[in-house]
Amino acid sequence: MTTATSARQHDGLTTFWIVTFAWAFAFWLFAITLDEPAMTSPTLVPYLLGGFGPAIGAIAVRIRRHRRRQPIPAHTVRLRLRPRLFWALPMLALASGTVLAAVLLAEFLGGPALSLTEGRELIATAGGTVPFLISMLIGGPLAEEPGWRGTAYPRLRASMSRLHAGLLLGAAWAVWHLPLFFINGTLQSEFGLVSWSGLLFTLSVFPMALLTGYAYELAGVAASVAVHFGVNTTIALLTVKAPAAQALVLAVQIIVAAALLASQRNRGQDRPALDHREMADLR
Repeated sequence: MTTATSARQHDGLTTFWIVTFAWAFAFWLFAITLDEPAMTSPTLVPYLLGGFGPAIGAIAVRIRRHRRRQPIPAHTVRLRLRPRLFWALPMLALASGTVLAAVLLAEFLGGPALSLTEGRELIATAGGTVPFLISMLIGGPLAEEPGWRGTAYPRLRASMSRLHAGLLLGAAWAVWHLPLFFINGTLQSEFGLVSWSGLLFTLSVFPMALLTGYAYELAGVAASVAVHFGVNTTIALLTVKAPAAQALVLAVQIIVAAALLASQRNRGQDRPALDHREMADLR
């Protein structure tokens, strides 16, 4: 890896971090000052816009590349029909399965029983199944994955292992969520920052970062979107809010992520990017 290539890599990361956090924190701090529920006017607009910080960061990196007349990478975020893309479906099932398995285990161990009551109410509030699924797809997966996985992750992987890249990105992802604990009406504010639920939510970001990173390397942004969507939607439908259930979701996802990473290491597939030509394909 040449010095110039390394500099381009970190330059893209710096742009991404600055834009992503500045965009999100500016809108979310404004939402906090309004002190109204997140899903009501006037808080709704800054609350929703803040969630698009990673996507805006990704766009900023691409604009910077264009202005410098750098070629658009072959592996950019756009969807391309190819066999590997179909891995998104089993990754979606796996992601949802980690939550369902944890909830069933929690019930078996004497914790809260599996219930779809609040999930049905959530769907009704959203206006039906289709609007609910669309809102879950946009709010989180599509707003974030082009940035976290499509832009930051490959740059980190260029110089570090899958585990290190995932954990570092997980730490950034956890910090990025912090303002949500102070916006009325969000799931995070319901948990509270200083609580078992708040702690478990923050910790859950790390195995999620590993799972979405694994999915990204398997089949691109579509697969990481599928994992993010599967986990978020299943948690919402099953109303995973009790600390016992949250802890089991965390444990199951750590186990699954560790198994997936171990399988890649055993096949010798956990090396950083090999040379500057691969680096040039960074988003």
